[in-house]
Amino acid sequence: MSLISDDPDGATPLSPDDLLGLKLPHIQTRAQLNEVEAANILQGQLWVSGLKILTIDHIFSRAFVIALHQNLLGEVWSWAGRFRTRELNIGVDPLNISVDLHNFLEDAKCWVEFSHYSELELSARIQHKLVQIHPFPNGNGRHSRIFTDIVRIFLLNKKPLKWSNVKLEDISKERAAYISGLRQADGGDYSAMIQYLEKLGNE
Repeated sequence: MSLISDDPDGATPLSPDDLLGLKLPHIQTRAQLNEVEAANILQGQLWVSGLKILTIDHIFSRAFVIALHQNLLGEVWSWAGRFRTRELNIGVDPLNISVDLHNFLEDAKCWVEFSHYSELELSARIQHKLVQIHPFPNGNGRHSRIFTDIVRIFLLNKKPLKWSNVKLEDISKERAAYISGLRQADGGDYSAMIQYLEKLGNE
C-alpha cells in the first residue's frame, strides 16, 4: 500500500502536496510512516516534560499550539507547525483557522478557570474543538489528544487520559466509537464522547 492510498478510517488523507513535505524519502508505506512518527511524537512528549513551568496563559496560546505540533512531527514533516492552506473534508475554512483557534483558546481558559464542566467533559470539549478546527495539514488527532493531556497534567493535576486500551482485533471498533463521538460533538452533544472516555477507564 502507498502512503496516499493506505489511510485508516477517519484519518485525514495525505495529499501529494502533503507528501512533498516528507523529510525522509525512504519512507514508502503507512507502517514505516507510523513508526517514524511515533518516534518523533515520543521526542515531542519529552520536550513537553522538560518544560518546567506551563501556565494557563502559556498552554492556551497560539504559540504553544504551534510549538507542540512542530515538536511532535517536525522531524518527519517540513510543514509541521504550519497552519494548513487547503480545504479538507474536516475542519474550518483555512482562512478562519487563526480566528477560530484564538476564540477556542480564550474560551478554554474560561472553562478551566471557572470550572464550567466536569473533568471528562472539559477534556472531551478541548480535544474535539481542536480536531474540529483542524489547524494543521495532518496529525491533528494526535496533537489534540496530547494537548488535552497537557491541560490535564499541568492545569488540573490529573493523569493523562487513556485514549485506547483495546485488543488489536478491536481497534477498528474502538476507532469507530471515537469517530462517532466526535461527529455527535460537532452538533454540541458531548455525551457519546464522555461515554467513550469512561469506557476506556477514565471515570
